[in-house]
Amino acid sequence: MLDKVIFYFFAGIAVASAVLTVTRRNAVHSAIFLITALLATAGIFLQLRAEFLFIVQIILYVGGIMVLFVFVIMLVNLDVAVRQIQFARQKWVALVISLALAAQVGLMFWSSGRMPGQGLPVLAAAPADKLPPNSEEVAKSLFSSYLLPFEIASVLLLVAMVGAVVMAKKRT
Repeated sequence: MLDKVIFYFFAGIAVASAVLTVTRRNAVHSAIFLITALLATAGIFLQLRAEFLFIVQIILYVGGIMVLFVFVIMLVNLDVAVRQIQFARQKWVALVISLALAAQVGLMFWSSGRMPGQGLPVLAAAPADKLPPNSEEVAKSLFSSYLLPFEIASVLLLVAMVGAVVMAKKRT
C-alpha cells in the first residue's frame, strides 16, 4: 500500500512538473520544473530498487545536463529570439497531434479488450530478494568488458565540453 502511495506521489510530481516545463514562458522556470521532473523520476527509480539508474539520473541529468541548460539560457539572449519567431499556427498543429495520439491510445485500449486473454497483459513483478544486485553487476561489466568504450566516451565528452567553452568564450 505504501509503495503505491509513494509511486503515485512521485508520478504526480513528475507529470505536473513536465506539464509546467512545457507551459511556462520563462526559460529559467521551465528549467527548474524540468529539474523537478527529473528528480521525481529518480525517486521512482529508487522505489523500484534501481539504485544505479537513480544515481545516474541525479548525477548525469540533474547535475550535468541541467547545468548545461542553465548556462545556455544565461548565454543566449532569449528576448531577441522570442521577438523574432511567431508561433501562431503551432497551437493548431499541437491540437491535431494531441487528438491523433488520443485516438491511438483509445484504439489500443479498445482493441485490447477484443484480443484473446481479454485485456492488457500485466506482468507480475519479481520479488526484490530474488533480484541480482544491479549496481555491482553494472560496475563489473562496465570496468571489465566495456572499459575501452567507457574511456572513449569519457574522452569524447571532455572534448565536447572544452569545445563548448571555447565556442562560448567571448572574443575580445
